[in-house]
Amino acid sequence: MKFGKVLLIGRPNVGKSTFLNNLIGQKVAITSPKPQTTRFPIRARYQDERGEIIFVDTPGILGKVKDPLSKNINRRTLQTINEDVDLVLYMIDHTRRRDFEEGKVLGLVRKIDKPKILVINKIDLEKKSYLPQYKFLEEEIKLVFPISSLERKHLKPLVDKIFELLPTKPHSATEGENIYPLLNLDAKTFIAELIREKVFLLMGEEIPYETTVIVDEIKERSDKLTYIKARILCSNDRYKKMLIGAGGRKIKEIGSYAKKEIALATSKKIYLDLKVETDPHWQETYYS
Repeated sequence: MKFGKVLLIGRPNVGKSTFLNNLIGQKVAITSPKPQTTRFPIRARYQDERGEIIFVDTPGILGKVKDPLSKNINRRTLQTINEDVDLVLYMIDHTRRRDFEEGKVLGLVRKIDKPKILVINKIDLEKKSYLPQYKFLEEEIKLVFPISSLERKHLKPLVDKIFELLPTKPHSATEGENIYPLLNLDAKTFIAELIREKVFLLMGEEIPYETTVIVDEIKERSDKLTYIKARILCSNDRYKKMLIGAGGRKIKEIGSYAKKEIALATSKKIYLDLKVETDPHWQETYYS
């Protein structure tokens, strides 16, 4: 049996979380088109008859950081990169120019003394390609796999190569544990992430970076009904009004979409008690 840890690294929005969700076959990391969607490392398990892969999905490395949230994201990512892993997947988006942020990620990748695979994502997109700017990487990283995380294209050859490179172990290191693919998120954190994803998807460009979600209570009221009490925290009252919306329509929309996804993930009927609060210090409180 094969077993090992695989580090996923790249700048924001290259498609690491989409790759992980579609490979495993269920949501383990939230996704959106906006940067800072992933705020902490996600550890998830992929299993088949060949063995077990523990994927470590890092938040995208941010270029220039000033606010506590961005600093925390980079700090957690750097801590994760220093963990003991067996293989590195360095993912790039060929539709985006190579810039300072990409250079920062590449510098970190070069310091990791482990086998590496270069993954060129978003080959399904017909946008202008900047692939020539990344060609030099093929001299440094000999294994190159073009894929589409979104459309699940060419994932099998990549997984086959990962298993080929991983060490052989006599048995699964997580044998006897819950087989659910998430390894490091508790129920409150996972539900908070699902709600935050809906905020990112349903609100404008400015608001998502100014919000987080806290789940205060999860209570089983019957065999079929789960009560969840949660708060969306924002940095000022202007954002609070936007999140609530005229007549409360926006918060109801966010709650409705979130409730459906939580119900799908838990196979239970959900009562979601969702409120919006202003807390100008939420970044320092929850991300310092």
